[in-house]
Amino acid sequence: MQTNVRPALPLRPARAADTVRLAMVVGALGVVFGDLGTSPIYTIQTVFNPSDPHPIPLSREHVYGVVSLVFWAVMLIVTLTYVMLVMRADNHGEGGIMALITLVLKWGKGRRAAITLATLGIFGAALFFGDSMITPAISVLSAVEGLKVVEPRLAGWVVPLTAVIILGLFALQRRGTATVGRLFGPVMIVWFVAIGACGVFGIAAHPEILKALSPVYAVSFMVRHFGTAFFSLAAVVLAVTGAEALYADMGHFGRPAITRAWVFVVMPACVLNYAGQGALLLGDERAVSAPFFLLAPGWARLPMVLLATAATVIASQAVITGAYSVASQAAQLGYLPRLRVAHTSESTIGQIYVPWINGLLMVSVLILVFAFRSSAALAFAFGMAVTGTITITTLLFFYIARTRWGTPLWIVVTGGGALMFIDLLFVAANMTKLIHGAWVPLLIGLTAFTVMTTWQRGREIVTRQRERAEGPLGEFIDRLPSYDPPLVRVAGTAVFLNRGKRTAPLAMRANVEHNRVLHEHVVIMAIETLQVPRVPDAERTEVDAMGSAEDRVIHVIARFGYMERPNVPGALRLLDAGQTEGPIDVDGASYFLSKLELRKGTAPTMAPWRKSIFIATSYITADAAEYFNLPIDRTVVMGSRIEV
Repeated sequence: MQTNVRPALPLRPARAADTVRLAMVVGALGVVFGDLGTSPIYTIQTVFNPSDPHPIPLSREHVYGVVSLVFWAVMLIVTLTYVMLVMRADNHGEGGIMALITLVLKWGKGRRAAITLATLGIFGAALFFGDSMITPAISVLSAVEGLKVVEPRLAGWVVPLTAVIILGLFALQRRGTATVGRLFGPVMIVWFVAIGACGVFGIAAHPEILKALSPVYAVSFMVRHFGTAFFSLAAVVLAVTGAEALYADMGHFGRPAITRAWVFVVMPACVLNYAGQGALLLGDERAVSAPFFLLAPGWARLPMVLLATAATVIASQAVITGAYSVASQAAQLGYLPRLRVAHTSESTIGQIYVPWINGLLMVSVLILVFAFRSSAALAFAFGMAVTGTITITTLLFFYIARTRWGTPLWIVVTGGGALMFIDLLFVAANMTKLIHGAWVPLLIGLTAFTVMTTWQRGREIVTRQRERAEGPLGEFIDRLPSYDPPLVRVAGTAVFLNRGKRTAPLAMRANVEHNRVLHEHVVIMAIETLQVPRVPDAERTEVDAMGSAEDRVIHVIARFGYMERPNVPGALRLLDAGQTEGPIDVDGASYFLSKLELRKGTAPTMAPWRKSIFIATSYITADAAEYFNLPIDRTVVMGSRIEV
């Protein structure tokens, strides 16, 4: 049984973009910007890391060039690409690459081109799952490693403390995004004030570093020292990690709140800190080992380590909530099975918690922490997932801009081409780190991509076979009076949950054809989830009689809001006898579910290994009886075997 999700009519979808409240901006600071806001901890340090396979020599010219590259990467990728452009493309208020895929499939003019781009988008979403695993590991590790700056003897505690913090973070997720945002938002305000102040402290010693904000220094560095500058891009991209989370988390807080938080708080603080670190390196090359923590005055370093640890926990929140949104949308598009999704806000449909994804991310993050054991080792892997997702997102956005909004071709070619060239430069630079760890997000992405495309393909195969087995509902009901011997009509009400109105429920067909039994009253019910928090009882149900009055078979559509747990018995109690051709005994009704047992068949529908993946993935589907609030003692599950 699958629910049908459709827009509510005439009710209006709840969207955070309708009003911009201070609380939403603070919440966005706490959830959305943690990743971007903590990038200064490790970006400059990674660029000049002497253990890098392609080390960047520390010199005055290189410092100016790197700071300029970092600044313009932030401006072009975060501010221009995401905040000003990509976030304009939303799907009922939802953002993220899965939202773009939906829009491409909906608005694509060429079916083949749309499918190709959608498939590429699925790979981008798969890479985002890799980012969601790597970000908590590298963020928390980089902050806890600050203990070594304060007291080198604490080095052995870095990995165990990181693991404990990560366990606590994932345990907190069930409280909901809004709760987490209220808790984390004030902490992030303190964080941005602190890193901005440290940046000003560093700039005051060498104010000439502000010249690096001119694009001349970035262009000069790329032209005069292309080899060095090119390899530095693999670390420079760390400054924009989290940009994709802005878009993926748009459904949680809305575009206006995210835009204001970025322009007035996050961007100024990060730019000041990057410039401050550059100024510090101009005055003391020995600070290259930990420029972020050494930028703070000596008395403030331990508090900064503690604040950085809290901030990087929050950084992890951005991609975790983004992963929830991507997984939920992937399930709606048919690329993942129906997952149990808990909505945690009555005002914003995008604020969700997905327990299965939460557990998967937690285990994966812990494995990465214990496998790599340092932020420097993870940094080689980090950029690959980010650059891949950003590049694919840019491509899909400009396709939509052209096909849906009619943007002139010359703007798409010149503007989109320039941004794509920049994105591809970052991708190429990160490919040089392939054997040094960049293979990790690619492997994660390829695995997730294989699972999602396999589920989508297997679902199409199963749907066709199920529809053939079910047959048309109208013809099935018309044949009920013609059975010989006649069907036995037993007392009571039978409720059969079905996906829609076109085909007969498998459980009902089995009951009739094998048991030759039909209840006195038969209700075929389909569930629809609307994009509003709650549905009034007056608009809850829609009834349609099937067959003749003697058949006493009706079809009911029950509608629920996204904040409501579907309650089938409760919906039935709203029906009156005039609608149902007689009274329905809800308290004594029997509920029938059709459950499919999947088996590997010999038909060449998919490769055998893909059939195994599809069947294994089917086991994580949420339990239908529990989800629809059916009484366990009166629920009958009738299985049917389908070969894939």
